[in-house]
Amino acid sequence: MADLLTHRRVLAIALPIVLSNATVPILGVVDTAVVGQLGEAAPIGAVGIGAIILSSVYWIFGFLRMGTTGLTSQAAGAGDADEVDALLSRALLIGVSAGLVMIVAQFAIFQGAFWVSPASAEVEALARDYMVIRIWSAPATIALYGITGWLIAQERTRAVLVIQVGMNGANIALSFFLGLELGWGIEGVAWATFLAEWGGLALGLWFCRGVFGGAAWLSAARVFDVVRLKHMALVNSDILIRSVLLQAIFVSFLFFGADFGDVQLAANQILMQFLQVTAYALDGFAFSAEALVGQALGARARAALRRSAVLSSLWGGIVCAGLAVSFALFGGAIIDVMTTAPEVRDVARTYLPYMVAAPIVGVAAWMLDGIFIGATRTKDMRNMMLISTLIYFAAVVPLMAVFQNHGLWLGLLLSFIVRGATLGWKYPSLEAEADKPGSSPVAST
Repeated sequence: MADLLTHRRVLAIALPIVLSNATVPILGVVDTAVVGQLGEAAPIGAVGIGAIILSSVYWIFGFLRMGTTGLTSQAAGAGDADEVDALLSRALLIGVSAGLVMIVAQFAIFQGAFWVSPASAEVEALARDYMVIRIWSAPATIALYGITGWLIAQERTRAVLVIQVGMNGANIALSFFLGLELGWGIEGVAWATFLAEWGGLALGLWFCRGVFGGAAWLSAARVFDVVRLKHMALVNSDILIRSVLLQAIFVSFLFFGADFGDVQLAANQILMQFLQVTAYALDGFAFSAEALVGQALGARARAALRRSAVLSSLWGGIVCAGLAVSFALFGGAIIDVMTTAPEVRDVARTYLPYMVAAPIVGVAAWMLDGIFIGATRTKDMRNMMLISTLIYFAAVVPLMAVFQNHGLWLGLLLSFIVRGATLGWKYPSLEAEADKPGSSPVAST
């Protein structure tokens, strides 16, 4: 297997994901532009708030994508085709069930969201109109997380690209047609997303159609195997806890930043977009690590596992170095495009060096996340994330007391360093696992 692991193979997995991620921000711009043509401020705020509420809830189920990738890649590496098929069924069942729960609990979700972040009566009413339509595509959206993870595990990222581009393209076209041409306004934008998300699920199922000709995906004994279900639940719960801890760092970062005034808060928000770009660019290479490391572990091939980790991380490092240089050279111009406020521009430039440093100090954390997901070493991910979170909170408060907003950025970068260092400390044991015949959960169950 090791001789088949080439740079071309890594790039073949990674580049479609990078291109797919590039389409995501376009959709938000189009939805805003469509409701912006209505000539009122409230619909723009309503779509923005409604989309944030739903995406925040959907984010909780991101574990389904990651867990499915790790488990499926290991089953594929072990040559267990029946388990690969059964994992798709489990992921679909979890996704659809979670979506149905969201539909039933929609009133509580909306009430809770507006309690945490209240808006004007008009905006809240319009946002509810928007969300009450979109919530009915929750089963499709969450199930698609599982399909995406399943496809990535088998290196079928071109299919993921087609699904993402097709779904976003349909959403954009339908938003213009329903929202503007038919005059449905904010409800038209919501129906456009509803139709696009169900269409995305249909397209995803079409790409998985080979499974449905076999028997394993319908085998209740295999799909509902207690040992495998328990292992999948443990993997997913570890990832969920890890993700909640990571989100706690970023949410606290925004809250802490608010204490330094509106200008610094605005500057921090602009600079956070640099981190978003970095994360989107690295996703492809982290996903390649997930698929290749998982397959190598399932095949009990230590040399292939190491080469998978090294090649994926090498390309991740190259991308991060390129981003750091780009931010250093063009960061000021990017800031000027994102805001016309002179004081915000000046403050953002003051903290731009942290954005130049972020890809370099964060690459280890991002890539090791992918490596550990592929190996389903999610307990380690959870524990190392807990350590990183505790160190972040212990450090950021005194750092802010001395260095104000500089201390806040230093604390965030420190959390990246600690996460990378602690996962790196655990990596040798992950690699050694490939030397233990039958120790993989896929093999042992």
